[in-house]
Amino acid sequence: MSKQATTSYPKDRINILFLENISDKAVQQFNRNGYVKARKLTGALSEEELIREIKDVHLLGIRSKTHISAKVLAAATKLQAIGCFCIGVNQVDLKAATQAGVVVFNAPYSNTRSVAELVIGSSIMLIRRIIDKNNAAHKGIWMKDAKGSYELRGKTLGIIGYGNIGSQVSVLAESLGMKVLFYDTETKLPLGNASAAKNLKELVSQSDIISLHVPETNQTKNLINKSLLKSFKPGSILINYARGEVVDLKALANSLEDGSLSGAAIDVYPWEPEKNGDTFETPLQGLPNVLLTPHIGGSTEEAQQNIGEDVSVKLFQYLERGITNGSHTVPAIGLPPVENAHRILHIHHNVPGVLSEINTALSKNNINILGQYLKTNDAVGYVVLDVDKKLSKEAIALMKNVKGTIKVRMLY
Repeated sequence: MSKQATTSYPKDRINILFLENISDKAVQQFNRNGYVKARKLTGALSEEELIREIKDVHLLGIRSKTHISAKVLAAATKLQAIGCFCIGVNQVDLKAATQAGVVVFNAPYSNTRSVAELVIGSSIMLIRRIIDKNNAAHKGIWMKDAKGSYELRGKTLGIIGYGNIGSQVSVLAESLGMKVLFYDTETKLPLGNASAAKNLKELVSQSDIISLHVPETNQTKNLINKSLLKSFKPGSILINYARGEVVDLKALANSLEDGSLSGAAIDVYPWEPEKNGDTFETPLQGLPNVLLTPHIGGSTEEAQQNIGEDVSVKLFQYLERGITNGSHTVPAIGLPPVENAHRILHIHHNVPGVLSEINTALSKNNINILGQYLKTNDAVGYVVLDVDKKLSKEAIALMKNVKGTIKVRMLY
């Protein structure tokens, strides 16, 4: 990247807001590159608070508790990009963000190791019934007993969702001597000696421990329900470090109470409190051999640092270079640096004739295009133009008048 290829907007006027105690790595990424107006707040903001705070913000960083609605985006007239410092992006109205030309990034891979390790750790705790023995010891009761306690070696782990986390759990489980079955809606190449199950019923009927690693969609809502629980291997264990809506918790509680399942570890819930210290309820409270944690599957110091670095780099690369790799809204484009030219970013509704109109307008005004990049999705198109420095002001004025334009920015 040429030293001259930097954002044309004064760095001391670019406002960056990080919420929910995002890692200091994110703030440091911008501070060391000359962006002095990077604020960090410890908590989430309500919709009303966001509307007040966001009007002059160019880049916004959030985690899972902050919800970006269409109303918030309508108030964010200067917003260029949102960084979700977590795995998911369902806390953002992606349709509204797309229509507003706001790029949305996340960190889908940065905490996979943290989650995978916790799945294995929970498996050991549950299959040894450590939860019950720990509770007894805290009450002053001595429970030195091998009954119902087993080793992981030789047992079968069933993984539902063989993506980034599920496949890493698979590798760790095999290193402990477990057999691994997995089921995924897409064809996946097995790692190690793992094998694919034909369907969910086959997987749960043959697995001693079942671990969930699926997204929250209409198809996965209550995936583990009363009907499927009847097919679980007697005495098996369920682990959910995926999404809260995936398991019918009342049905799971019934299966634990009647002894069909011997244990469970749940980290995510259909409803979760807004902040630490709030009251929390679930049908699983008080049941034996049940490990409940407050959505901390990916919450390690290492994971938060990795996420902070990953998302802040994506935000920085978009701000300074126009790169949108990893975007969930504006089409993803990887861009090379260019010297002796000015770069213009043009986001527009995906309607016919936009590129033709841009090229015709520039050609009529004798503006030379040194480089051009275009990518579209169903909703919007993203054009990046490298033009003659002498005529860049005229070029950006012409592009603002192109039919279907959502947002135009002179990058450098």
